Amino acid sequence: MTTTRTRTAAAVLAALALAAGLTACSSSGSKGSASDAGSAGATASGPALSGTVTVFAAASLQGTFTDLGKKFEAAHPGTSVKFNFGGSSALAQSIVSGAPADVFAAASPATMKTVTDAKDAASDPKVFVRNTLEIAVPKGNPKHIAALKDLAAPGVKVALCAAQVPCGAAAQTALKAGGVTVTPVTQEQDVKGALTKVELGEVDASIVYQTDVKADAGKIDGVDFVEAAKAINDYPIADLAKAPNAAAAKAFVAFVESSEGMAVLTAAGFQAPAAAAASPSPSA
Repeated sequence: MTTTRTRTAAAVLAALALAAGLTACSSSGSKGSASDAGSAGATASGPALSGTVTVFAAASLQGTFTDLGKKFEAAHPGTSVKFNFGGSSALAQSIVSGAPADVFAAASPATMKTVTDAKDAASDPKVFVRNTLEIAVPKGNPKHIAALKDLAAPGVKVALCAAQVPCGAAAQTALKAGGVTVTPVTQEQDVKGALTKVELGEVDASIVYQTDVKADAGKIDGVDFVEAAKAINDYPIADLAKAPNAAAAKAFVAFVESSEGMAVLTAAGFQAPAAAAASPSPSA
């Protein structure tokens, strides 16, 4: 009897030990799967972005890009977006001369070509928005300007962007299309400079972008003119070959082209090319 009980007890103990071993193996296997899943998730999401992204952008993008910079920083904690706004031609020259920058957003393909010809773009530039010209006049339009030809009337003082600046080149295209000759009292190096002359009452009119008139509607009025359709500007953007922060540069360009970025730009009056409007938001 004692032998039988001893054998039974031994069998029970062996069964318990086997069960415990199987449970341990199962538990260990489960933990390994969870760890692998975590590693896979980290790989899929990619490394977190960090550091400063330096963006050279056309002066007409100042309001929208400042907003987009804040949204980008919020979507990517640890990043900081620094802007250099100005005339596209001057910015392009700075880039090819070695100025440290991660992204270039120009107000015309011609100024972007300065950068691509120098092999300073890391990828092919993409047009992300378009912009149309408008005549800016002081509040109340004291000279009663109603069309492009009115800028050539005696006594009307006009400010234009310099011809080498995209807004200046576009203005010259529109004036030529309308057969209008204007002798400006000043030629500014970027569109904000031309607009400021109207704000201060130093000139009676200036040819700027619709987006600038919309952004400054509290201080000036705008006059549409038919010749503007002949001088619509495409705005290309590219990350740069010598970008100090290449990963963040690509991410910023993708953010500008995303649905979230396009919503900000079109709300400001920019026109969205179909390809840019269709891009998904990388911050989602």
